[in-house]
Amino acid sequence: MSKCHVNGIRDESNIKEFSTLDAPTQDLILAAIEARKSAYCPYSNFAVGAALRTFDDSIYTGCNIENAAFTAGICAERTAAAKAVSEGKRDFVACAVVALQEDSFTTPCGVCRQFLIEFAKKDFPLYVTKSNLPPYRVLCTSIGELLPKRFSLS
Repeated sequence: MSKCHVNGIRDESNIKEFSTLDAPTQDLILAAIEARKSAYCPYSNFAVGAALRTFDDSIYTGCNIENAAFTAGICAERTAAAKAVSEGKRDFVACAVVALQEDSFTTPCGVCRQFLIEFAKKDFPLYVTKSNLPPYRVLCTSIGELLPKRFSLS
């Protein structure tokens, strides 16, 4: 199978086949794929799912929820994070994000990056994939790589 990015450029070393990832990472991605099915996105028709693993190995999922007053919507990543935090889980250790954007991987927006890193005791892995049919290609990065100079009060 040719290892080409959707735009014809060779995959970078941080793009992996789903089948090569360890079982906990696969489970996290599958949870995000499942969460995407609940997205409420009647305005953009752009469904996103996220799954967040906490320090105790719990997984919290979320989907994007749009609103006619656009700024009142919430991204999938912040939905998952809000669920975790509301349950007292404030140490995130991994996150998966799933959306279907033909020409690129859909990474968290700036607000979500800052929101996620707020609850990271240290940098954590971020897995980004598309929800099309397997084999899934997964962008393996980290929240710190996406937001290297985070805002912090400390």
